[in-house]
Amino acid sequence: MNYSQQLKQLNLKELHYYKQWAALLTQEGIEGLPQVPVDVDGCLGIFEDQQLIATGAYQKNVLKYIAVDANYQGGKLFNDIISALINTLTQQGVFHFFVFTKPIYRQSFEFVGFKLLAQTSLAVLLEAGDASLQQFIAQVPRLENQSTATISAIVMNANPFTLGHRYLVTQATQKSDFVYVFVVSQDVSLFTTEERFKLVQQGLSDLPNVIVVQSGDYMVSYATFPSYFLPESQDIIEYQTALDAQLFKKIAAQLNIQQRFLGEEPFSKTTALYNQALKATLPPEITVEVIPRLKAATQTISATQVRKAIQNGTIETIHTFVPETTYQFIKQNQAILQARIQKGMQVDGN
Repeated sequence: MNYSQQLKQLNLKELHYYKQWAALLTQEGIEGLPQVPVDVDGCLGIFEDQQLIATGAYQKNVLKYIAVDANYQGGKLFNDIISALINTLTQQGVFHFFVFTKPIYRQSFEFVGFKLLAQTSLAVLLEAGDASLQQFIAQVPRLENQSTATISAIVMNANPFTLGHRYLVTQATQKSDFVYVFVVSQDVSLFTTEERFKLVQQGLSDLPNVIVVQSGDYMVSYATFPSYFLPESQDIIEYQTALDAQLFKKIAAQLNIQQRFLGEEPFSKTTALYNQALKATLPPEITVEVIPRLKAATQTISATQVRKAIQNGTIETIHTFVPETTYQFIKQNQAILQARIQKGMQVDGN
C-alpha cells in the first residue's frame, strides 16, 4: 500500500461499509451476495481517499469475498489484502488457510503460496499454511493389504449417531473388505465434534472391518463445502459439491477407496444435491451406492427426529432410533443439549 492507502476492518453491519463492499464485489463479478448479516467472522478493506479499492473476508480458516478494483489491479493490492487476512488469522492462532475462487484467479493465489486442491470449470479450491492434504492422507490408518483389499468409505455428520447410520455402515461392510467411516469435523452441530466422533466409535465398536476417522478440513467442511452448513442458492451448492467430490477422488486414489456409500436423503435439500453431485462426479473411478433409509416400525429413522425429541423433552420416543450408547449419552446430557438449542443451535437441517 502507498501512503494514501489505508487498511481498515470493515463492520458489514454498518450500512455505509456494506454498500461500498457490495458495490466493489458486484463490480468485480462476484454475484449472489448475502444481505446483512454477512456470513463472515471478519472483513478487511483497503481505502484510498475514502473509496474502497480492495477487500477480503474470512470465515473460520476460509478466505472469501476477495476483490480488487479493476482500476488498481496489477498484483500489489491483491498481495496486500491476502497478506493482511493471513496476518489477522495468524494472530488468532490459525495457520492453515483455504480459498474458493474463480479459475481465472488461480495463478494469483498460487503466486502468493497457495496450492491447488481441486478444480472444476466454475471454481477452484486452494490451501496454504502449516498443514496439507498429503499430511492428512498420511495420518489415515492403513491395512497391510491396502492395495489389494476392497475398500469403501462413508462420510457422515452423525448429529447424533443413529441406527440408520449404523445400518448404512453394516450394508457397506457386507460388500467390502474394509470400510472407512469419516466423521465430519466441522464443529457447528448440536452435538460437538468430539461427542459425534465418540458416539460413532461406540456405535460401531463391534465391527472389526470398520475404522472411524476424523474428516479434518478435507470433507464436507467450511473449506470444501460451506453450503452444507449455510443457506445458499442451488447453483452455489452444486459447484461446491463438485469441488468436494473432486477432492474426495484425490484422497480415495491414495487410500484405494473404490466405493462410496450414501444414505438416501428425503429430508435435506442440501444433502440430496450433494448425493447427486457425488453420483455424477465420482464414477468411474469410484462407484456410488445409495442405501435406502432404515425404518423403525412405520417411521423412517433420522437424526433430525432425534434432535427434535431432545428439544421437546420426549427422548423416550426415540429409544428405537439410536444405539444404546447414543441413547444413554442423550439421557445423561439432555439438559446440556436443550440449553444449546435454547441458545440458538439448529435442530432442523443436517
